[in-house]
Amino acid sequence: MRALKIVFWTLYRVWFYILMAIPIIVMFPFLFISILKEKWYPYFFVMARIWAKTILFGMGFRVKIETEEGIIVGKSYMFVANHTSMTDIMLMLSVVKNPFVFVGKTELAKIPLFGFFYKRTCILVDRSSSKSRMEVFERAQKKINQGFSICIFPEGGVPFDESIVLDEFKDGAFRLAIDHHIPIVPITFADNKKRFSYTFFSGSPGLMRVKIHHFFDTKNQAADYKKTIKTEVRQVILKQLQEFNP
Repeated sequence: MRALKIVFWTLYRVWFYILMAIPIIVMFPFLFISILKEKWYPYFFVMARIWAKTILFGMGFRVKIETEEGIIVGKSYMFVANHTSMTDIMLMLSVVKNPFVFVGKTELAKIPLFGFFYKRTCILVDRSSSKSRMEVFERAQKKINQGFSICIFPEGGVPFDESIVLDEFKDGAFRLAIDHHIPIVPITFADNKKRFSYTFFSGSPGLMRVKIHHFFDTKNQAADYKKTIKTEVRQVILKQLQEFNP
């Protein structure tokens, strides 16, 4: 039985990367054109959502969304969620319709095909470089001024220890939201670790539950409020994870 599971998991992982590549190859001319000008980013975002939904469907994932507050079309937000899987990127794109820009780690730019568009459309950060972290704020400010939203996984990466339910949050997302007076939207991904964790021999098709929580307003808040709001947002997501998976 264990041998059969290993074969399944191996094929399942290979199939995931095939699914990542197929939509990019099919849509490549249109994707390439859409990144030539910044004002065309919304068109790229639409195709990115098609790419994401294709992968989720092809992997046998069923998405169930629970919403406490509606996202207004055309408004900028700071989207934050727990981070446990590469599928977090696809699920976020699938769930959120408002065009947003990811702030993500530079390592993902090395993935063939995906990395080509990733490094041209996302805000990349080298967390070991203070200069890189400062450039993130400058680029994010530009995107917000253009009317886009920002998405950050505030844990700063996926914890190596998968027994960690939710790692500590970094300040960046909350500082940006306060500086630009945009609402923070906490989102809980309940099942991504179970469905497709970074452990190679693991994963299965099935349900992916998503909870979009009440927004946190940042208007008229001082910069030092970031620690308070960071703690409150983390608590909301942690509580929901514990309710989803008691």
